[in-house]
Order: sequence, then structure tokens, then C-alpha cells
Amino acid sequence: MMRFLMLAVVALAMTGCASNVVTDYNSSVVFGNYSSWAFAGGTDSSSFTSLDGTRVRSAVERELNRKALKQVPEAEADLLVSWQIVPEERLEQTGLGLGFGFGSGNFGWALSAPPPVREIEEGKLVVELADSKSKEVVWRAASRRYLNENQSPETRRELIDEVVAEMFTKYPPGLD
Repeated sequence: MMRFLMLAVVALAMTGCASNVVTDYNSSVVFGNYSSWAFAGGTDSSSFTSLDGTRVRSAVERELNRKALKQVPEAEADLLVSWQIVPEERLEQTGLGLGFGFGSGNFGWALSAPPPVREIEEGKLVVELADSKSKEVVWRAASRRYLNENQSPETRRELIDEVVAEMFTKYPPGLD
């Protein structure tokens, strides 16, 4: 029993340490050479910025200001920032499965049906920083936490703020 309890505590501790974002970067880039940034033009698919888009832009601006990078017009920027919310679908089991069985002695038969499954569409936030001269992505972060349509506006804002803040704890890379 004690061994099981110890394993459960270790598993919980490891789960708590799991990162909610994944980053990738060009290891040949000297990130200290970047001092300014701008949002890349033409990153929005429509002429309007969505509600989540406004939340993401605000969070990115805040985090890059904390990194002492200066926001400038796109033509003057060292880094161009783009982001997108990538739709993903996943299956979720809801409710209980049903089953019955019968038997005697060491033999028996059983039949069961799994719980009902429904499809949920969610959005994964991806932020990319590209070198303005080469137009190549030098740093990318993707969230492991998802936005979905059932979340309240306040929950969505808090989630975006948390995820973007965690993304930029890993920028510039190599400091963790």
C-alpha cells in the first residue's frame, strides 16, 4: 500500500511539472541581436480582428515588452510576429458504458457497449517569430492547452494570457 501511495505522489509531481507549451527554434540564430518587433502584415484571414485575436495580440505585446523588445513599424522590425489558432478535433467519451453478463463456475459471457463519443472542436494557439530580413521562422511556440467554444470570455482571456506568458518564459531559448 505504501509503495502504491509513493508511486501516486511521484506521478502527480511529474504531471505538475509538465509544460503546457512546446517550443522550437533555430539553434544557429543569435537571439541577442534582436531588439525590435512588429506584427507581420496579412496574418489575419479576414479584415476584422476576432475577439480571441485581440486577446492574443494584447498578451503578445505585453510579453515582448517584458523582454525589453521595442514594438516598431513593420518595415523597421528585427522580428516579425505571427500567430494563429489552429483548429483541432478530438473525441470525448461522455456518460457511462452499458454491459451485462452471466456465467457459472469459471466460465461466463459478457457483452458491453462503450460510452457515447462526441466530437469536440478546439483551437491550439501557435506563435511564431520570424527574422524580418530572411523571412524565416526563428522561434515557434505551440500550446498544449486548448480554446473551445464552451469557455466564457473571461476564461478564454485568462487561458490566452497564461499560455502566452508561459510561451515567452522560453524566449530567448537556451536560458532555462
